[in-house]
Amino acid sequence: MEAVKEQKEMRAVYTETLIEMAKEDPRIVVLEADLMKATGTGSFGASFPDRTFNVGVAEANMVGIAAGLSAKGKIPFAATFCCFASRRAFDQFFISANYARLNVKLVGTDPGVSAAFNGGTHMSFEDIGLMRTIPKLVIFEPSDPVSLKALVREAASHYGCTYMRMHRKPIPLLYAESESFQLGKGKVLREGKDAVIVALGAIMVPEALKAAEALSTEGISVAVIDILTVKPLDQELVLRWAKETGCVITAENHQVMGGLGSAVAEVLAEEPCAVLRRVGVQEEFGEVGTQEYLQKRFGLTADNLIEAVREGIAIKKRELIRTR
Repeated sequence: MEAVKEQKEMRAVYTETLIEMAKEDPRIVVLEADLMKATGTGSFGASFPDRTFNVGVAEANMVGIAAGLSAKGKIPFAATFCCFASRRAFDQFFISANYARLNVKLVGTDPGVSAAFNGGTHMSFEDIGLMRTIPKLVIFEPSDPVSLKALVREAASHYGCTYMRMHRKPIPLLYAESESFQLGKGKVLREGKDAVIVALGAIMVPEALKAAEALSTEGISVAVIDILTVKPLDQELVLRWAKETGCVITAENHQVMGGLGSAVAEVLAEEPCAVLRRVGVQEEFGEVGTQEYLQKRFGLTADNLIEAVREGIAIKKRELIRTR
């Protein structure tokens, strides 16, 4: 029987990290759109009531206030569900924060199918696609509690706007506490020679590792990269493994259009060196269900990745034969 990995609640780690940073830096402030219970930042509010702002169900206004606080030298972390952080507050985040060259740290919680029973209206499959169009914006998605803690600190240290997709629920640890992280840099979790899976987030990185392990029993060697940052993408790492394996599979809890799949496709279009297959949501709206059901419904499982790897390798072999 496989040992159960230690888990930590992502929203608890997020809040603990904010409290630690706030003790060190008086510029750290937190904004919420009446979702403090959902995000878990109530303990931050109890510790720093004068640095906590619950603006109510007014996400666009929250981003505007965050921009104002940033203009006065604060480092604001503003959180709401992904769907509201992106679709509802996009213009304010674009103009008031990014265009103004300010320092707002926007957090979108419950990305993709992790919205589960909140259903299709709250299931954001397009937020990365929207945010990637904003010049200079840094977009990242931690895959476990260790990477979350480190990257929140990295975001605070980086001057400029950031957008973080964050799961709220307990997630198994992938990394040792001593692991270091850097915005814009991915991590190779497993090496391989036949294909590479470039995965994003707390759902698809574990699924990629499952797929690679299952394929190893068939003699297929698959590398796995936890990309962590979608923008700026770690192009050097992607290209190195694309050239090494000749077959790239992207894996994301998001539409393949506009998200990680598009970002990697853009790199490979300018420097063609590998077959590409993209695993993610295929131009669909969300729906209500358990996360397990939704992963199967939208093709976000290890089985989908295994199929994509096999297809990609078959195409690679045909292309090699055709070009000889």
